[in-house]
Amino acid sequence: MTTNIVTEQLTAAGRAIEHDSFAIIDAEAGPHAYTAEQWPLVRRMIHANADFEFNGLTLFHPDAMRAGLAAVLKGGTPVVADTEMICVGLSKPRLAHFGMSTLHTISDPDVIERAHAEGTTRAVQAMRKAHRLGKLDGGIVAIGNAPTALLEVIRLIREEGVRPALIVGMPVGFVSAVESKDELMTLNEVPWVAIKGRKGGSTLVVAAVHALLGLAEAEQKKVA
Repeated sequence: MTTNIVTEQLTAAGRAIEHDSFAIIDAEAGPHAYTAEQWPLVRRMIHANADFEFNGLTLFHPDAMRAGLAAVLKGGTPVVADTEMICVGLSKPRLAHFGMSTLHTISDPDVIERAHAEGTTRAVQAMRKAHRLGKLDGGIVAIGNAPTALLEVIRLIREEGVRPALIVGMPVGFVSAVESKDELMTLNEVPWVAIKGRKGGSTLVVAAVHALLGLAEAEQKKVA
């Protein structure tokens, strides 16, 4: 079995455990409706949470995988996150392999100040700041916690013409989480990956992005 230099476990023992886990998931998941491109992302999300409900709850815009892989392979694509947890969870060596960086501004003093002044959430202002910094256009937007961040990105797309390469929209919770993802899934202008219902979270977003990085490295190896 060939391995990816950057995107897999660093030791043979670690790779064996990961590969065995994926084999168990493949066996227990059984038949599914995902394409060969989509399944590795769903499988890694199941692996991250040991929750087979993501086989079915995970939904894709038709262009999501193509657009996500293109954004990674392009190099230098920013990942704009709603929480620091996503930025910490993403592997720095894996991102660096593609010249990618992360951005989260939710704790920036100016973001907090604007949220108070305008009566919005910090998450809304964080997405607006990312837009002002020019990071949303062509970037991968990674949202695992804040529905208001996702709704603001959707507004920026529809009202201000912002065009991220891909939205990984998986906010978790009980207030507006379902509604924000339902709204995302009506979006045609920008590709997205989403989880239907209340489930979600930063761990799943990290797993999804890591799956994209792994698939992109595999593509690189094909043409090397």
